[in-house]
Amino acid sequence: MSLSFGMSDSDSPRPPRPAPERSWEPRDPTLPARKPPSRRARRSRPRRVLRTLAGLLLLGVLLLAGAFVAGYLLVEIPPANSAAVAQSNVYLYRDGTPLARDGEVNRENVPLDRVPLAVRQAVLAAEDRDFHTSRAVDPKAMVRAAWNTVTGKGRQSGSTITQQYVKNYYLGQEQTLTRKAKEFFIAIRLGREKSKEEILQGYLNTSYFGRNAYGLQAAARAYYGKDVEHLDTAEGAYLASLLKAPSAYDVTTHPENHAKAVARWHYVLDGMVTKGWLTPADRATARFPVPQTARPATGLSGQRGYLVQAVEEYLTDRGIVDEKTLAGGGFRITTTLEPAKQEALVQAVEDRVTSRLDPASAPADRYVRVGAAAVDPATGRVLAMYGGVDYTQQYVNNATRRDYQVGSTFKPFVFTAAVQNGAQTQYGEPITPYTLYDGTNRRPVEGWNGSPYEPANEDDESYGEIPVGTATDLSVNTVYAQMAVDVGPGHVRRTAVALGLPGSTPDLTASPSIALGPATASVLDMATAYATLAAHGRHGGYTLVERITRDGHELTPPATPARQAVSREAADTTTAILRSVVETGTGTAAQAAGRPAAGKTGTAEDDKAAWFAGYTPELATVVAMMGQDPESARQEPLYGALGLPRINGGGAPAEIWGQFTREALAATPPRDFDLRLMPGTEEMPPEPPMPDEGEWGDTEDPEEDPPTGEAGPGSVVSRSPQPPRTGGPRQ
Repeated sequence: MSLSFGMSDSDSPRPPRPAPERSWEPRDPTLPARKPPSRRARRSRPRRVLRTLAGLLLLGVLLLAGAFVAGYLLVEIPPANSAAVAQSNVYLYRDGTPLARDGEVNRENVPLDRVPLAVRQAVLAAEDRDFHTSRAVDPKAMVRAAWNTVTGKGRQSGSTITQQYVKNYYLGQEQTLTRKAKEFFIAIRLGREKSKEEILQGYLNTSYFGRNAYGLQAAARAYYGKDVEHLDTAEGAYLASLLKAPSAYDVTTHPENHAKAVARWHYVLDGMVTKGWLTPADRATARFPVPQTARPATGLSGQRGYLVQAVEEYLTDRGIVDEKTLAGGGFRITTTLEPAKQEALVQAVEDRVTSRLDPASAPADRYVRVGAAAVDPATGRVLAMYGGVDYTQQYVNNATRRDYQVGSTFKPFVFTAAVQNGAQTQYGEPITPYTLYDGTNRRPVEGWNGSPYEPANEDDESYGEIPVGTATDLSVNTVYAQMAVDVGPGHVRRTAVALGLPGSTPDLTASPSIALGPATASVLDMATAYATLAAHGRHGGYTLVERITRDGHELTPPATPARQAVSREAADTTTAILRSVVETGTGTAAQAAGRPAAGKTGTAEDDKAAWFAGYTPELATVVAMMGQDPESARQEPLYGALGLPRINGGGAPAEIWGQFTREALAATPPRDFDLRLMPGTEEMPPEPPMPDEGEWGDTEDPEEDPPTGEAGPGSVVSRSPQPPRTGGPRQ
């Protein structure tokens, strides 16, 4: 068998493939060939990058070090700032006449060895717990504080006690990068040149504690009437608490902040335990040391002190001037207060209340306090204010405190909310001044998903079917509690805030009871809200300061542009029904003003306060009488005050309002309200006569039923009256 070694077709030679098209230009043959990088060169490239970065980093460090050295060498320790040698502030009425001078700064320097060790440790627990072991500055804390501020975790300084001392004594309170840089370098120099004990002594003698007191010695006298060496641990912890916010934590000036002050006091004591400066046993027996009533300078006697206090709070609360800078003095402050109106308000209180007090025959007269404020609806200027009998005798300003219920002076806000939101009753009827509601005493509210609520009317009176206008005249609680549910308690709350009440007002809770006024707004808050009604629903807030200057430089208070808080129809229709309160309702004593007026009376729970809030087109004024024990500061009922069995808003408060308004506007011709009412209410129908005694609204005969027939819109007529019960805010 022969084998063939010939090639098959598949093994035959293939034609050459065409060369692919080149996407690059051929190398120039005249140039030398380019060699690929060596392995050594490839290794050195990242090293060069790292060396460059290291060089830049070193350069940055050298620049920072150079800046640090330059700052340290160039920034000298300066002389004491103006706050360390503070002046008085001058306060003027709007016309430029003198109002008050706040007196010299209260300061008394003491050596460190006079300050008890426990008190020093309390200050360190509050402000800088690692003071003795830490450096003069703490960069980590400064970065952390800046980060917390930027991320919304609260504004923090990150400053050590040394830095705070530098700020208090050598610099100022302004929040600028330049000031912070100076503070940084001065603190470093100070930390090298002075001992920890010297720095702590300087800090304790320059820190501001409120009540115009600089230093621990002045604070010990101002708050506890004793020298610093006699302070105990609990008292020292309270004074240390004040360093964070002196006015806010002064529980006699702001009783509503008592809980916050106590919480801060606990924080200080707990810090002392953590550091081993206080035993847990001693901590457990500590009791909050309530400070004494402030004793301000006699130059602020009478109303002057209250006015100065209100102006200072206005400036600091709005960030126009911080508290420590203001206390440093040198400011010339022109207020919005008008001397003639201020005098007229003081005289009205004297004539209608103060001159009639006789504690010997009427023990309740010891409890009587009066607060009042008048606001121009067109501008928001506070024109007059009454804070109490005398600033040197009673420190708390009754016109600005927020711890007494406003009672039924809150009811107009419910009706305003109803019109503003086009609210309807439970039966689909629009709420107007003549919508009928059931005014039966203790009638449970309908449509509320929360706990059952059965409000009481004043004196447990039942009114049966009654129009809203008449229910406003007579301040019927059951009608307004039901209306609050019909409108929506949340809408009511938002309307009250839009009119001028602070959103932080205590007990301003969205529930049916909101209509009865458990909220504890201040007299000035309520005057601002009623001024919004008088201004046809436009609100721009109130102002107490016309102009403020220091060293020839003027500070411009921030302007709050007026806005339409509620519709004009909502505000004006509320004014229409409040006019009826003055003409035929519970506020007839206000007719003494002798001009068209609108207003509302109110009484707090257990008769602890009585209010009248009212306005003319030109002036909105609120007056409140409050009951407070002068020794314990406990709120007390006003039963028996002024020789009367009961004090209500239609009595002395309305009388003060009428006399003041008449005198304050004596040179202004009377003018009527220009009202634009909600559709369908231009012509108010005549109100039905109220039932006489023994008829179907009478509660004395539980066997007698009301007339048969369908209940009117928004009402559910009770067939049998509820048994008499007491409690709940009244008219």
